[in-house]
Amino acid sequence: MDFPSKLIENAVVELSRLPGIGKKTALRLALHLLKAESDTTANLAEALAKMRFDITYCRTCHSISDSEECTICANQLRDHAQVCVVADVRDVIAIENTGQYKGVYHVLGGVISPIEGIGPADLQVDSLVARAAAEDSEIREIILAISPTMEGDTTAFYLSRRLRDFENIHLSTIARGIPMGGELEYADEITLGRSIVERQRQAR
Repeated sequence: MDFPSKLIENAVVELSRLPGIGKKTALRLALHLLKAESDTTANLAEALAKMRFDITYCRTCHSISDSEECTICANQLRDHAQVCVVADVRDVIAIENTGQYKGVYHVLGGVISPIEGIGPADLQVDSLVARAAAEDSEIREIILAISPTMEGDTTAFYLSRRLRDFENIHLSTIARGIPMGGELEYADEITLGRSIVERQRQAR
């Protein structure tokens, strides 16, 4: 693809690095920004820079946050006795959109995947165990809400083994309303909401 300007070419190259954005779409976006008010482009650039460099992670659940503690963990109206374990922050967003869950979360930061070189030590597993073992812990139920893929099932099995000695904590998994091989972020809200409501007790 030939470009009339090196600056346009650079913008297209960077935009096309985004998932799902090809060169033609990137060019259309770049030309749109070029024609837009200068404040529009400046505001977009500022918002992206702030997102990248100012966002932090919650010290408790490891979800993305604007401060040391995310709004969900800081909300005393949430049920802190119920912890929903997910692989990624996108899963938190998906479950929150159902309006069916009122507890708190724990974000692992991925799933166990030997092929990709990701083991338990690369995930926020130890901090989950520490939350469960803390003297002031309110946790009475841990819900394993991990996508039902081979890697997800491996991760859920590993977590159930790590958490089985906490006799005062019930382990449950979301009901399999989510198809095998599916990803939580792509599930419709009704199916995902039903999966949360009809979660199943996890065998020890």
